[in-house]
Amino acid sequence: MVNMERCRWLSPSLIENEQYIVVNIPSFTLTYFKDSKPALISKVVVGKSLNKIVVFSGQMSQVIFSPYWNVPPSILRKEILPAIAKNSNYLAKNDMGWVGNRVRQRPGPQNALDKVKFIFPNSHIIFMHDTPAKSLFDKERRAFSHGCIRLEKPRELAIKILEDDENWTVEKIDAAMNREVEKTYNLKTKIPVYIGYFTSWVDREGEVYFYDDIYGHDARLLETLLTD
Repeated sequence: MVNMERCRWLSPSLIENEQYIVVNIPSFTLTYFKDSKPALISKVVVGKSLNKIVVFSGQMSQVIFSPYWNVPPSILRKEILPAIAKNSNYLAKNDMGWVGNRVRQRPGPQNALDKVKFIFPNSHIIFMHDTPAKSLFDKERRAFSHGCIRLEKPRELAIKILEDDENWTVEKIDAAMNREVEKTYNLKTKIPVYIGYFTSWVDREGEVYFYDDIYGHDARLLETLLTD
């Protein structure tokens, strides 16, 4: 009942697009649909309980290769500044530097966003990105991030998104990801992105899947439905 209600919130226009991306938080998966079929499925790491990812939709408009990481104010306050207080060389050791009153990390092997990130502008400042912490994808429960979405297959996603763009080849994508110089590319066609929260789902073969309610949303929605 709860998940059928969530289906009612989906805009029918989403699946009318030639391509779109769906991230299901409880199943820790991303699916990129193209021509109405799954073109890529990737494991993801989502926000931990203190950094819950909200349900929303956006339009992917940019791919940024070898990105800088602009440290969010909350992480700067809670983690970076205390680390600097303990070790004055912390920024240099982690390839970081001050830019005005902000801290950012340079592109390279230590970068928290690793080699590529995907931007779909939103008020929550959430985006999808690569990660150097590959071992987390071996875990069944993958709620570890500060709020953004980490991808197991960022290179594959970039290749799929850009495969019909004459400006890009696989070789150019690999070069941009490893050049350690930030490069922003504006997509010719924006890609709808939907961040959803489904604790049960039926696949195309009719198999029903159930996932843990990692953020505890089901009970609150069920109470609302029964009250109404």
